[in-house]
Amino acid sequence: MKTLVLVAHPNMGKSRVNKAWIEEVKKYPDQITVHDLYASYPDWRINVQTEQELAEKHDRIIFQFPFYWYSSPPLLKKWLDDVLTYGWGYTSKGGKLRGKELGLAISIGGSEIDYRPGGGDLYTIHELLSPFHATSNLIETDFLRPFTIFDTDDKSEEELISNSRQYAEYLLADEIMRFQADNVLQK
Repeated sequence: MKTLVLVAHPNMGKSRVNKAWIEEVKKYPDQITVHDLYASYPDWRINVQTEQELAEKHDRIIFQFPFYWYSSPPLLKKWLDDVLTYGWGYTSKGGKLRGKELGLAISIGGSEIDYRPGGGDLYTIHELLSPFHATSNLIETDFLRPFTIFDTDDKSEEELISNSRQYAEYLLADEIMRFQADNVLQK
């Protein structure tokens, strides 16, 4: 299985988690392609044809980003708007990504306990990710269980190394549990 990791971090130089994740997964170039959107498009002029061709060459697409105002950083949103066009990303007859897998790898500065009904952030992380699930549904991909890490500022170097290895295992897995709308994970 070929996996494309679309990295969208607006300040990779200051990232501990996303930088560690990238360093680990780059050890598997035959199975994982890492594509840094901010490095590739500092002018925000996305080459739609290049991005579509890259996505078509992979079986699994992962959006890797820091959770940013309850969503993704803006360049990833622009990628979605520009690349997932009608006629390519979706149509009444299906798009070019139909049947592929789509997942998220998210670093979250806040505590997991805050992401619950009535918690500091009011909603679960799964509820807040529902626009990505809906996008996956529209483009007819299988939406995967997200890979998340909370409390990113409080992680030790050992915890980051361990988490980065877990992330690589997640990406290399032949099968990842699917995410269901009712928050039930199924294989």
